[in-house]
Amino acid sequence: MVAPLDPVIAQIIPLLPLRDPATMTPQSARDSLRALAASRAAVPPPPVDIVQDIKVRGGAGPLAARLYRAGSSNPAPTVVFFHGGGWVAGDLETHDRQARNLAIETGGVVVSVDYRRPPETRFPGAFEDAFAATRDIFSRIAEFGGDAKRLGVAGDSAGGNLAATTALACRDAGIKLAAQLLVYPVTDVLGHYADARENARYPSRAENAEGYFLTRATMEWFCGHYLTEASDAADWRVSPLRATSLEGLAPAVVTTAWYDPLRDEGAAYARALEAAGVRVKHHEGAGLIHGYFGLGDASEAARSEAQRARADFKALLSRGT
Repeated sequence: MVAPLDPVIAQIIPLLPLRDPATMTPQSARDSLRALAASRAAVPPPPVDIVQDIKVRGGAGPLAARLYRAGSSNPAPTVVFFHGGGWVAGDLETHDRQARNLAIETGGVVVSVDYRRPPETRFPGAFEDAFAATRDIFSRIAEFGGDAKRLGVAGDSAGGNLAATTALACRDAGIKLAAQLLVYPVTDVLGHYADARENARYPSRAENAEGYFLTRATMEWFCGHYLTEASDAADWRVSPLRATSLEGLAPAVVTTAWYDPLRDEGAAYARALEAAGVRVKHHEGAGLIHGYFGLGDASEAARSEAQRARADFKALLSRGT
């Protein structure tokens, strides 16, 4: 039986940004996500022991990043975190609370990476930054008080896409990750969300095409800014579900949201990981929408589901490699 939309979230949806891709620009998308984050300024952020702006190595030079530390265990589990925002929007500020919660609930070190964004830098720039940053953090992990045997990647939406593709690249490079947390990830962009045949593979793209914050049309807009060529969509570095093999990847926690156009491709990725012999825990996000990890201050249902996913991620990180 399908759970109804959480009534608290139903009231929030009309207040959320990214509502009109027909008039949206990259700058307006960025401004609207920043404004949403700023609107919560009166609510104290989750407290952590250390917050430090740092630099990490990207695909074409240094990148801004932010280190969060909660707890005093040393060495600690370490997470490389990639923010969402359709590759175009989102930054260290918009996802500050998510990174803090991740540090608190894993008891570890979280490094949030501000990768290059389109249209200024198109695919594969964000992927190259994500992978280069992860390699750099892995090589410097003692500097951050981290533990190389308990290194994970995490991200939401487009950041979940970057975490998934980085996990693939790490496997191929011989970097052993302990876990990956993929929060309502983008996993298959073939057809750029505009091709009826490709969309039919994932019924949620029609069922949740509009009315639940993220729309199918907005995903088409994001792809149009991130990708240069139509053929890019088949590349595993943007569509991890299209990878030749998923064997040998780090154990994964995959979350989806029932009222999300990305629901079915995220669930398909979880199934594909399981079929490849990867340990997977899938949280279906009953009654929730895309972006619910950022709605925990308002919705108990969102907070509880996000906490369950982070607890599972912590358990995987604790096992190490």
